Amino acid sequence: MTILANTRVVTSREILEPGWIRFAGGRIDAVGFGDPPRSSDSTHDLGGGYVLPGFVDLHMHGGGGAQVTTAEPEEILRAIDFHRRHGTTRTLASLVTSPVDQMATAARAVAEIMRSGDELGESIAGIHLEGPFLNPRYRGAHHTDFVHPPDVKALRHLLDAGAGAVRVVTLAPELEGAMDLIREVTTAGATASVGHTDATYEQARQAFDEGARTATHLFNAMRPFQHRDPGPVAAALTHDAVVCELINDGIHLHSGSVALALKAAGADRIAFVTDATSAAGMRDGRFGLGPLTILARDGKVTLLDGITNAGSTLTMDRAVRHAVNCVGVPIVDAAKAAASTPARVLGLQDRTGSIVAGKDADLVVLSDALRVRAVIARGRLAHGTYDQITGGGH
Repeated sequence: MTILANTRVVTSREILEPGWIRFAGGRIDAVGFGDPPRSSDSTHDLGGGYVLPGFVDLHMHGGGGAQVTTAEPEEILRAIDFHRRHGTTRTLASLVTSPVDQMATAARAVAEIMRSGDELGESIAGIHLEGPFLNPRYRGAHHTDFVHPPDVKALRHLLDAGAGAVRVVTLAPELEGAMDLIREVTTAGATASVGHTDATYEQARQAFDEGARTATHLFNAMRPFQHRDPGPVAAALTHDAVVCELINDGIHLHSGSVALALKAAGADRIAFVTDATSAAGMRDGRFGLGPLTILARDGKVTLLDGITNAGSTLTMDRAVRHAVNCVGVPIVDAAKAAASTPARVLGLQDRTGSIVAGKDADLVVLSDALRVRAVIARGRLAHGTYDQITGGGH
């Protein structure tokens, strides 16, 4: 047994201050308020700080100089490792629009890592296909040559390549044949997500009624909200079954937009995502995003035109800090948006996403300033050491 004590434990309802967590064999055994029970277990006094559930990222293209739209397992794992060091204990590998056969090859590579038993690979919760069935008008950083009209045969090819690992498919519901794709995705046990879309409110609402259950990076790369033409933003925020992704980096969204979305939908329907590229964690320069070259400068990632957003350099710990420090989100709600809600989207709510006895010991130890001190994945230290985190939460 291992015990983390004298810390602020952020549960789905409250902060236990001081609180403690006991875990063994990869699972949380008990959680409590005050001092832990006296025992011979290995107890680590954290001296303050916070413990949050491990973050769950629904939308990640890369990080640390590596991307996941590739056939190279080592490169995929480098990206996974980079984000795990920032608190992400479960993530989707998001494949950017590319030739369908190349996307299928990348999907096979990710699926093979998931089957391999690799300890890092356990952090991959599945595959997110961001495309190719997107509206060219709102394609953003997706290559215009490879954006593809809805095609059931192409979709099935990608789903087959993923061998059951495809969990989310982003598509534009206003395109001819898109409703058939939504039904196909849902039948396959994955989640259809509305994004990169010029859908009207009515078209987006129809997609959600047909079974689409998430909105890809709400507000970004979609028809904008207007009072007489509220579009997919209003359709997503007002549909009780829909979870809305937010890239909460202070670049993609104004803090007021984040606050509005949280006020309208509540933290139970908001999922912070990184949309991170290989530029995350790197110095300014040029990087790859599938078939495109992107430019990172001062924390912002664009196409070479220097204007069009092309993913981000965001990490989930920074999304949580920005939510609490800049948007004014209570840390309990920030933890929901970074862990509990996305875990539910993936059907993992019984395994991870909150600090509850019986769930996996996926934990992020943060300082008082919400900086990562350690990451614990299924009971194993994945980043940091107990010596480093014992005795000081600053």
